[in-house]
Formats: sequence, structure tokens, C-alpha cells
Amino acid sequence: MQGLRLGTRGSALALAQARKVAAAIETSQRWPEGWVQIVEITTTGDKVKDRPLAEIGGKGLWTKELDRALLEGEVDFCVHSMKDVESIRPKEIHVAAVRPRGDVRDRIIGAASVEELRRGAVVGTSSPRRKAQLLRLRPDLKIVTLRGNVETRLKAVESGAVDATLLSCAGLKRLDIDAGTAIPTEVILPAPGQAVIAMECRSNDTRTQSVLTTVNNQITYDCVMAERAFTRALVASCASPVAAFCVLEDGDLRMRGQLFSEDGSEMVEDRAVFDCGELKRPAELARSLLENAPDSIRSLFAPE
Repeated sequence: MQGLRLGTRGSALALAQARKVAAAIETSQRWPEGWVQIVEITTTGDKVKDRPLAEIGGKGLWTKELDRALLEGEVDFCVHSMKDVESIRPKEIHVAAVRPRGDVRDRIIGAASVEELRRGAVVGTSSPRRKAQLLRLRPDLKIVTLRGNVETRLKAVESGAVDATLLSCAGLKRLDIDAGTAIPTEVILPAPGQAVIAMECRSNDTRTQSVLTTVNNQITYDCVMAERAFTRALVASCASPVAAFCVLEDGDLRMRGQLFSEDGSEMVEDRAVFDCGELKRPAELARSLLENAPDSIRSLFAPE
């Protein structure tokens, strides 16, 4: 029996995530080390680093080359950061499994907290969500586009190119980097799918699906699928300032969702409680938020 070929981006974080997945599969299948072969694939998102994703094609820039390799049989499955995967995917591709969710919080690098940033501080980020959330908390901040890998963004703060930036707790931990201060989710709600490592394979590849299922975390899967149903109903893109977080509590899924205007001056927020596996209620929550949102927010989404 042959092992599996795992497709991944070649960034340090993507490779760290791929290695964790490969090791988990090899353990679950009692395969020898290296039986899951890691195949690095360069994406357009990795090549173009000087512009926001929305200007050059959106989240598909992280996935289209991996999708091509998967559909053409060059790899058996792909590993992604779930928050970078479009909520509407080709029918030929199936999200087969996810690993247990990491720390969903953002970390601020360059200050002890958002409140302690100097007045008019320059904060680098390429995330419309983080930009809107920061400006809502501190309208005096100057937000500039900052893309690149984790090391690039840390160096931008160290060099003084920006005063601060935000990075995910989960990503820093997977790289064994201890930097910055975690921001409570009550202050800054994460992106849908944040801190989740996902595995996709071809929809008709039942053998690979059965292998990936052995390392799936069902609670995380149910929560992240609800978050993706929320963004899918919004037809949210990488240019849409949206935050959502779903948790399992007392046997129910509980979701909090937020939509913002670009400058963070306006926001709508609500919560929902529903059963595991229920995707209709998250979609209803999304549509309800849009119905109650001002034009400055509605114009950033294309609802069903």
C-alpha cells in the first residue's frame, strides 16, 4: 500500500502545519515516518507580497495552485489554514478533516495592548477585519498594508517600519515563537476558521477520505463548518471585514458574528445557538445581520 502525497504552500508556517498533519496521519495509520510525502507548491499569494489580496484576486491566490495539483492528481490531499480557504469551494474538492483548533486569539506585536499604542501609531496589517476592529477601538491609528510571512511582519515591527502588527496566536505557537500579547476575543473577535488546520482531498477519493477521517476533530469540524456557512451566506470575500467564532457549550453550538464598515465606525453584531451539524441557523444569522446593517456595511457583501 502506498503512502499519501500532501500538498502545501512552502512558507514556514504552512510547512509546520503540514508536518503536524503528516505525523498525526502516520501515527494513526501506524505508518513509518515519511510515509506521508510533503510536496511544496508555490502559490500566487506567496509570490505577490506588496499588495492586498483583494487587489490581486482574493483568497483564491492561496488555493488555486494547490487545487490544480490536487485535481490533476499530483497530490492526494492538501493542507490549508482554514481561514485562508474560500467558503465556496469546487464540488470536486471535499473538506475531509480538521485538526483540533488552536488558540483563536490575535496577538498584538509592538505594544502591551491596543489601548497602550501611542496616539497616531502606525499599525501594519493586510486584513480588512483587523483594520476595521483596530479603527473601531482606536480611530486615531494609521493602518498601513503589511503582507508577508510571520518573520517579515515581526521584522517590520523590530525595524520600526510600523509600530505594531497583529498575528494569530495559533500561528506563532506552531512556529515556536513567543512574541506579543494575546487580545481577548471579547475585544477582537477572530476571523471565521481562524486557528484551524484543514485537509482537503478529491470528492471521489474515498480511500484518502477514510484515512483523513482518522485524524479529524469532530467538534472543531462542526464549529468551523458553521462559521463557513455564515460567511458563505454573506458571500464574503477577503475584502469583507467579518468576524465569527463558534464554540461547543453545554451540547449546543454557540456563534457570535460581527460585520464592520471599512473604517470600523459602524458594526452589527449578534449571536445564535443551534445544534451540531446545523448549517441553516448560521446562514440565517448572517442574513439577519445584513438586514440590520447600514449601507456602509451591506455594500461590502454580496448576500444570497
